[in-house]
Amino acid sequence: MAGPGHAAPHLPVREEWLAQRRERILDPGLPIVDAHHHLWDRPGARYLFDELLRDAGSGHDVRATVYVQARSMYRAEGAEELRSLGETEFANGVAARSASGLYGPIRACAGIVGMVDLMLGDAVTPLLERHIRAAGDRFRGVRNQTAWHASPEINSNPLPPRPGLLSEPAFRRGAARLVEHGLSLDLWAYHTQLDEVLALARALPELTLVLDHCGGPLGAGPYQARREEVFAEWSSRMRLLAGCPNVVVKLGGLGIAVNGFGFERQELPPSSEQLAATWHPYLDTCVEAFGPDRCMFESNFPVDKGSYGYAVLWNAFKRFGASVSAEERTALFSGTAIRTYRLPAVAAN
Repeated sequence: MAGPGHAAPHLPVREEWLAQRRERILDPGLPIVDAHHHLWDRPGARYLFDELLRDAGSGHDVRATVYVQARSMYRAEGAEELRSLGETEFANGVAARSASGLYGPIRACAGIVGMVDLMLGDAVTPLLERHIRAAGDRFRGVRNQTAWHASPEINSNPLPPRPGLLSEPAFRRGAARLVEHGLSLDLWAYHTQLDEVLALARALPELTLVLDHCGGPLGAGPYQARREEVFAEWSSRMRLLAGCPNVVVKLGGLGIAVNGFGFERQELPPSSEQLAATWHPYLDTCVEAFGPDRCMFESNFPVDKGSYGYAVLWNAFKRFGASVSAEERTALFSGTAIRTYRLPAVAAN
């Protein structure tokens, strides 16, 4: 939930509005790994295993999912740096329920990206080990809150982070500790922060950096009506990042309010044709620069659910993916996520 003085930054989910758009599922046999979603139970916003099952079971062949840090189910007591263990334990519990097979073939939370404060520097090691013990072989990486902008109109975190976190020496020392544990670092950064991401990638070439949400091209606040200017700036920085072989990109997360596409303001929810056409320049730039083996599709639900439905979203991705080879399509929809997060073989069967 939002902290004191901070409004919730996520668009509200309106099930009745979403229900107005129904589409035939395209290529229903294509295996999918949803590389990025959240679960939470907050005032007015509940999205837990049952809600995920309903979305993932809406027609597409979702084999597995990756849970990503969302300040969910933190422990209410204990040392501050240990409270995020509650989130890892919670996600692992959902994964255990899913792995029972009682809820169908999907393996939810097969990979878990948790929260460990990397500003602890070298002292982060024992905390990483506790998260690994809490989630066993499902703990795959860490994400801190890093998406920051000076404008109060640019906010996608309930608790805005401190500026310049990616450049802090302590943060880099903490991030370096991930390598020895075989963990990756997920990063949510706006396009205005991509120079910081680039510097981090170059400073830690052995660390796999997973850039969330297409690198955060902004379209709200001071970036309204500046779409072409932002695209030019964003695309040039993404191409520079592509020169770092340790960077992988998640394709999605473009339904967030700060992206400014405004799907939520339409009378009817967007169709997959509209989404594919709107996003094509961004998705195409990422795939062309990084290659399909370093790109993976994500839902970013329930955050993006304020803008479109789950089935429509994956139809849009499939419309975009229709122009690539079968091998490239497999990489985008499942292969890159399986390899990056070292997911179990069930995801590929």
